[in-house]
Amino acid sequence: MKKRKAVFLDRDGTIIVHEHYLSSPDQLKLLPNASQGIRLFQEHGYLIIVITNQSGIARGFFDEEQLMLIHMKLMGMLKAEGVIVDDWYYCPHHLEGIVERYKVDCDCRKPKPGLILDAARKHNIDLAQSLMIGDSESDMFAGKNAGCTCVFITNNSLDTTNFASIGAMDYVVKNLLEAARIFTHGR
Repeated sequence: MKKRKAVFLDRDGTIIVHEHYLSSPDQLKLLPNASQGIRLFQEHGYLIIVITNQSGIARGFFDEEQLMLIHMKLMGMLKAEGVIVDDWYYCPHHLEGIVERYKVDCDCRKPKPGLILDAARKHNIDLAQSLMIGDSESDMFAGKNAGCTCVFITNNSLDTTNFASIGAMDYVVKNLLEAARIFTHGR
């Protein structure tokens, strides 16, 4: 069976406007050009997989059921734009959490590559042909640790000159559409 290529996408600041500990579907706002970029990747044979840290669960700000409601609304918003996400992965853990069962040092919290590796096994993904796209150092290191090409999204606002992860960034773009144009040759 031939291995597939994927785009692993961070959620907050990559697909949607970053809200500090987003905890309600009503807070969701798609970033400009996000759905167009994802759709272009899909049209060129990439699986679309969301990889997101959600420490708000461990911190007690919201629970997994609330996260599912958020993701269901986001799926509907993307579907209305012609985009289907192939799979969703999230890490609910954080060592500083107050919910005891999530207060663990896990292998799934970015910058660790656990979620990407799990998705690669499940979906028969060739990580060397795949991308990790996000807006944080942890996204870049997770992608590098998994063997992906890493694309940093600035959203026109972040100065990357002080980032220790500068070596982990293979590309720096302003949004998902610019990233998609690079990897699909603008078609």
